[in-house]
Amino acid sequence: MARAEIFSGICGFTTIVEAQMKGSYCTLSIESEFEAIQRFSENLPEVDPFRKITFKGKGSLILQLAQKYCFHAVCPVPVGIIKALEIAAGLALPKNATIELSKSEE
Repeated sequence: MARAEIFSGICGFTTIVEAQMKGSYCTLSIESEFEAIQRFSENLPEVDPFRKITFKGKGSLILQLAQKYCFHAVCPVPVGIIKALEIAAGLALPKNATIELSKSEE
């Protein structure tokens, strides 16, 4: 099983993703404080990680759902879900990815 804790930044919401392979499909458990992500997750109970993480063909179902449910184009939750899927499927090793943001006054 792979687990991702996603802290979305200034909005203050946290999302927990657990992904586990069951045969060729991955089951997802997504808990979020944010109602839009809760609705988003209802559409992802079980996915094929080899088809849902790519830009090829129709593209990633996860990113398509993000366009429908996420209010902000740079919401990190969809990418966190994809990273958890990759790890559960053995397509990536568990390593944190970070974006450090700052603003300087000129």
